Amino acid sequence: MFNEQTWILNRAKLTPEKNALIDIRTERTWTYEELSKRTMNCLVYLQSLGIKKGDRVAILAENSIDLFPILFACGLGGYIYVPLNWRLSIEELQLILEDSSPSLLLTDDNFHDFAVKIHPAKTIVIKEIIEFQPTEIHSRVGTEWSPKDAWLMIYTGGTTGKPKGVVLSFDAVNWNAINTIVSWSLEENDCTLNYMPLFHTGGLNALSIPILMVGGTVVIGNKFVPEEAIRAIDDYQTTISLFVPTMYQAMIETDYFKQSHFPSVKLFLSGGAPCPKTIYEHFIEKGIKFKEGYGLTEAGPNNFYISPERSALKPGSVGRSMVFNSIKIVNKEGDLCEPNEVGELLVQGKHMFSYYWNNQEETNKAIVDGWLKTGDLAKMDDDGDVYIVGRSKDMIITGGENVYPQEVEQCIVTHPKIKEVAVVGLKDPKWGEVVTAVVVSDQGDDNLCEEIKTLCRNHLGAYKVPKKIYFIKGLPKTHVGKIDKKKIVQLYEQ
Repeated sequence: MFNEQTWILNRAKLTPEKNALIDIRTERTWTYEELSKRTMNCLVYLQSLGIKKGDRVAILAENSIDLFPILFACGLGGYIYVPLNWRLSIEELQLILEDSSPSLLLTDDNFHDFAVKIHPAKTIVIKEIIEFQPTEIHSRVGTEWSPKDAWLMIYTGGTTGKPKGVVLSFDAVNWNAINTIVSWSLEENDCTLNYMPLFHTGGLNALSIPILMVGGTVVIGNKFVPEEAIRAIDDYQTTISLFVPTMYQAMIETDYFKQSHFPSVKLFLSGGAPCPKTIYEHFIEKGIKFKEGYGLTEAGPNNFYISPERSALKPGSVGRSMVFNSIKIVNKEGDLCEPNEVGELLVQGKHMFSYYWNNQEETNKAIVDGWLKTGDLAKMDDDGDVYIVGRSKDMIITGGENVYPQEVEQCIVTHPKIKEVAVVGLKDPKWGEVVTAVVVSDQGDDNLCEEIKTLCRNHLGAYKVPKKIYFIKGLPKTHVGKIDKKKIVQLYEQ
């Protein structure tokens, strides 16, 4: 019987011999038929442990194709798949485990001893479940599950507070995939390279699950190494891949990027954080299609579409809402913003999350009248194309004027001596906050400070020019490569 969980089995029947997953580190390749068999074996194993519908199955492991049959087995069994960020501290992981109360923790060899410490009750090495060969398949694929039932629970990064368990239903995951396939014109011959962590929605839902649904190939990288990643684009003949801006910055500095023209690639996607226009320029110079998108764990994460041709003309724009979702930009009163007026971005669609686990108060704040309040600031130009301006919590109010850090960052990063920059607001008794630039450069000195200020004065209003400029060897990053502005503020306010 068909239900929302069985599509991976049906896909295997349609294209059994097609390569579904490739693991760069272990050089393993699984066809769709192999993925289907391993998924059913995992399901039998989990059912033999007495895991019940709605139970949480937590995963603490590095990127590997082994995670996918477990993911799909959880869907078929009605279990909630909870990927854990292995870069967190013991204390942080224990808080998440206390909140999610998993019946089982699966881990790889690298984290087994660590996993036993944080979840001693029932911890199993993934290799055991992946290599399990049942004598007979007597699995019970759920037929009474609802499309609204939970499939994934992904904890947010927590840079703005305590991590929250974002509950994603079968509807949310599958409609994001369908919306992506239709809106982005994904095809069976598409191949994606994924170095995004598989404990993050970008690694699972941005391209991996949509590509598997359409019958393409997903190549999984483990730890991101710029030279390895950029070579893998050609080695595996990938067509569409997603990286965060900090990854792109490292990749374009490699010798291999300078020499290859990536003939198999249809498109490079940037997400996770605003992409500097200087990165766009490197791809445009090589005649390679490049664009950025916008998403969040609570919705999709895919929400917009823009053609690469339009993106080249409008760097920084994410375009318009996709086929099966809606967006709007509203002011503080909740009214629709005028063209080019900055307001909060709201999102609506079947790809939205259901609720925050054990946190109805935050759920009620996030979902109002069926719309998700993203907390992100955006504007729509006269053509109807959307630009993400930044997080509302990042906005700087200096002397009563609003300053959007992304605008200042995009200006500063055009300076040839600047590698990276983050703009934050630091408390100030006179101005309330002062615009502060934290810069990565090999040549940080007083002369460069003046050059940065002059550059800003030539392109921005006077109140947007940084009053303070600090030089740093490297900007602090979150576990998915985003610049961690909360840590920057803490560092420089001290």
